[in-house]
Amino acid sequence: MTSATDDMTLDETAVIARDLIRFDTTNYGEGRSNGEREAAEYVAARLEGIGLRTQSFESDPGRTSVVARVEGRDRSKPALVVHGHLDVVPADPRNWTVDPFGGVIKDGMLWGRGAVDMKNMDAMIIAALGDILGCGRQPARDLVVAFFADEEDGGRRGSHHLVEHHPELFAGATEAISEVGGYSIELDGRRAYLMQTGEKSLVWVKLIARGRAAHGSRLIRDNAITKLAEAVVAIGRREWPIQLTATTTQLLAELARLLDVDPERVGPDELVLRTGTASGFILATLRTTTNPTLLNAGYKHNVIPDTAEALIDIRTLPGEEDSVLAQVRDLVGPDIEIEIMHRDVGLEAAFDGPLIDAIVDTLDTHDPGAPVLPYLLSGGTDNKALSLLGITGYGFAPLRLPAELDFPGMFHGVDERVPLDALVFGRTVLRDLLLTY
Repeated sequence: MTSATDDMTLDETAVIARDLIRFDTTNYGEGRSNGEREAAEYVAARLEGIGLRTQSFESDPGRTSVVARVEGRDRSKPALVVHGHLDVVPADPRNWTVDPFGGVIKDGMLWGRGAVDMKNMDAMIIAALGDILGCGRQPARDLVVAFFADEEDGGRRGSHHLVEHHPELFAGATEAISEVGGYSIELDGRRAYLMQTGEKSLVWVKLIARGRAAHGSRLIRDNAITKLAEAVVAIGRREWPIQLTATTTQLLAELARLLDVDPERVGPDELVLRTGTASGFILATLRTTTNPTLLNAGYKHNVIPDTAEALIDIRTLPGEEDSVLAQVRDLVGPDIEIEIMHRDVGLEAAFDGPLIDAIVDTLDTHDPGAPVLPYLLSGGTDNKALSLLGITGYGFAPLRLPAELDFPGMFHGVDERVPLDALVFGRTVLRDLLLTY
């Protein structure tokens, strides 16, 4: 654990990220959350300290989002939304080697829940803006800087709330940058960067099985738990076919070129596995995934319950939501009810245009010769909500990472951590991008 005196030796980005990690903003889902208010107040104070006027919004008590507008040099250009989220997923301290909310610094890394998802980027945004405004400069265009609540539960109490009730905050904006892209990967000993230009659709469903309540010793074939278990296994074991989009087709072609392999002889899965730890994200972008994530049934060992429920996290390729839902209904059969808990769009943008060019040029300045590749995110971000306003979102939280670090495995994982020098790299790259684009 660092002390107050250690702040003198830490880059400001690490200090801010560490401070944010120490706010336990755990989001348990379905409206249950520790809340983001204290972290939002910290962020607002930091932004106001560099001369910005902030606005805070609460969709529910404690569910606070913060927004500020930064005036650019050329206000005729469309505004750029630069955003992060303040909530995190739960962390069981029994499974961690450090306190997940301690903001521990050791082995040259910052450890804690949110270190990569995504209090690191929140800190990079604040520090980069401080660099720009602190020396009397302005970004190239207007920026809408937003720190949202509730991203880890689909953004219903954060980005979606603001888009629906306060769309004027984003007036004039046409593009956005946030998580999860701009990080480095290793390709056969050569560093490259993944630029997120799309993300899969999100469909969260609840399966409900009903049966006959009875004593646990009886012969009951109409058992809700048995029926649910069969449905969960059918969904969890489903091998969805490979289905390439424009983004994944382009990515695979670039990987084949850089790795010098014949894509006709090496299949998509095998090619992606050659990206090392990055395959943890990329493999899931080649197909639909349907993962059971929670089971709820019963209340006593000797009582057969009449209801059993399961949550399923479905991620489809953009536009495939209805087709996949129909197949899931066929898989579970007519006895299982399906309740849609939350649904959100998939996104896919072309890997070209002035913003992409600016990102590629900026990364090349700081890491010459490293190629930048487009990829589709298997998860989702607050860019889904912004897309409802016609804003095209990209994932760009730049990090230069050691090859051995399993970065995808850090997301929602145990012992989440980020290298201190990667935070400095990200702050600098983001600063230069905002000054030039």
